[in-house]
Amino acid sequence: MVEVFVQNISFTEFKLNGFNGLGEWRPVLFIPYFLMFLLSIIANSILLYIIISNKALHSPMFVLIGLMAVVDLCGPVLFVPHMLLSFLFGWNRISLLSCLIQMFCIHYNESCQSTLLLCMALDRYFAICRPLFYRKYMETANFLKLIMVPLIRNNILITTIVCLAGRLTYCVKYVIDHCFCEHMALVHLACGDISINNLVGLLTAFLILTVDFFFIAVSYIIIFISVLKSGKAHLKAMNTCITHIIVITFTISFALIAFMSYRIRNDFSPSSRVFLSTMYLLFPSCCNPIIYGLRTKEIRHHFLKLINHVKIIPL
Repeated sequence: MVEVFVQNISFTEFKLNGFNGLGEWRPVLFIPYFLMFLLSIIANSILLYIIISNKALHSPMFVLIGLMAVVDLCGPVLFVPHMLLSFLFGWNRISLLSCLIQMFCIHYNESCQSTLLLCMALDRYFAICRPLFYRKYMETANFLKLIMVPLIRNNILITTIVCLAGRLTYCVKYVIDHCFCEHMALVHLACGDISINNLVGLLTAFLILTVDFFFIAVSYIIIFISVLKSGKAHLKAMNTCITHIIVITFTISFALIAFMSYRIRNDFSPSSRVFLSTMYLLFPSCCNPIIYGLRTKEIRHHFLKLINHVKIIPL
C-alpha cells in the first residue's frame, strides 16, 4: 500500500547535489570554477570582438570560429552561475520545468558545438582539397543550407529526449547527483521503465556525436592524404587543421567519457562523474579561444594590435 502511494507521487522540484561527497570542502570549488568561468567569458568575448570588428576576418573559416565562440559563451552561462551560487549559499533547488529547459539548452548547445566542428572540417576540406569549389560551397547562402540540416537534426533529437524525460514520473528521490540537469542524471530518478529514454539517448549520441565525428575523421584523412601528395604546398593550411584536431580531441574525449559513465559499469564516484560532465562543457570553452588565438596567425595578429592599442590609450 505504501509502495503504491509512493509511486503515485511525482516530484516537481529537485535538489542539484553535485560534489556533495566533498562535504565541507565543497565551497572551495567556487574558486577554480569561477576562474574558469571568468576566463571563458573574457577570452570568448575578446575573440568574438576581434572577428566582428575586423573585415579581413569575415571569411567562412573565421565566421565559424566566431560562431564557436558564441556557443562557448552560451554553454557555461547555462549552468555555471547556478552552480557557483550552490557552492557558496546552497541555492540548489530547481523545478522540473526549469530542469527540462536547462537540459534542452545544454544538450542543444553541445550538439551545436559538434556541428560547428564538422563545418570547420568541411571548410578545411574545400580550402585544401577542392579550392576551386571553395567559394561556391562555402559562400553564405550555401553555408546556411549546409548547416541547417544538422541543426534541424539536433533540434528534433534533443527535443525528443527532453519530452520523453518530461513524461516520466519521478518518485525515487528528488536529489539529482549533478550540478546541472543532465539527461540521464534526471532520468535515473524516475520510477518505472526508462529503457526507451536510454535507447533514444544512445540513438541521439550516435546520430549527432558519432556521425559528426565520422565525417570529421573522413575529412581530415582526405586532407592529410592530399597534403602528403602535394608536398609542402599546403603545409601552411595544415596549421589550421592541427588547431581544429586539438579542439576536437579534447571535446570528443570529454563528451564520450561523460556520456558513457552513466551507461556502463565503472568505478567512477558521483563527484568524478559530475567533474567530467562539467569539464565537457567548461574546458573547451576556456581552451578554444586560446588555442585559436595562439595557433591562428591572422587572429593572433589582430589580438596583438588590440593589445598595443589598449596600451597607448592614456589613462
